[in-house]
Amino acid sequence: RRAAAGVAAALIGAALAAPAELLAPLDAGGNAPAPRSHVIGFPFQSWPFTHFDIVDVDGRRAFRVEADQSYGILIHPLSGSGGGAHRLSWRWRVDAPNDRAGLCERSGDDVAAEICDGFELPLDRVPFLERQSLRLARLASKEAVPAAEVCCVWDSHLPTRTEIDNAFTRRIRMIVVRGAGTPIATWRSQSRDIGADFVRLFGDEAKEVPPIIAVAVAGDADNTHVHTVAHVADLVLASR
Repeated sequence: RRAAAGVAAALIGAALAAPAELLAPLDAGGNAPAPRSHVIGFPFQSWPFTHFDIVDVDGRRAFRVEADQSYGILIHPLSGSGGGAHRLSWRWRVDAPNDRAGLCERSGDDVAAEICDGFELPLDRVPFLERQSLRLARLASKEAVPAAEVCCVWDSHLPTRTEIDNAFTRRIRMIVVRGAGTPIATWRSQSRDIGADFVRLFGDEAKEVPPIIAVAVAGDADNTHVHTVAHVADLVLASR
């Protein structure tokens, strides 16, 4: 189900201009993300969208990611250029996990929380059949669909550090950053070398890191039909 628009978890914009950028626009006031960020789903999506609010948790401003048999991605377009040496850091917690998830199967392809980086990989680097699927996805979507995407996920079943392709498309490759046995309802800190993750997961297609065109926060439960809640805070992309 992600072949058309699920690849669009990171899109739009150029790349990073400043040495560091706060990606979670928590300074806009109120309980909604700043206008620069926006929620997307599938073309002609008829089922519910995942709900994104800004809330206070333990005195910390954070995105609340609530999926209820739903799908949705909060896109944050970037403002500068290029791939290379960038580090993404954030804090997150899962308060209501997805006990039915199974990321190796399409029927279980849901996560309570994930952070995704989209890359503008040249089409000639993409394998032929996947290239045709990507072109169709770009025709179906009103958004700019990236050619490659790396997602850091919180999963209740797979071991931490598991790396797998998305069950629907190899244009999305996933790292289980928080896996089986991770306590819930507890803040956890993460820091990822985006370039290293890209080269490790997409090294069969490119040895250099292409431009990072957006970062996204997501959570979904449209395949497993459950209710999950997670929080994401302090999302920062820095040039190393």
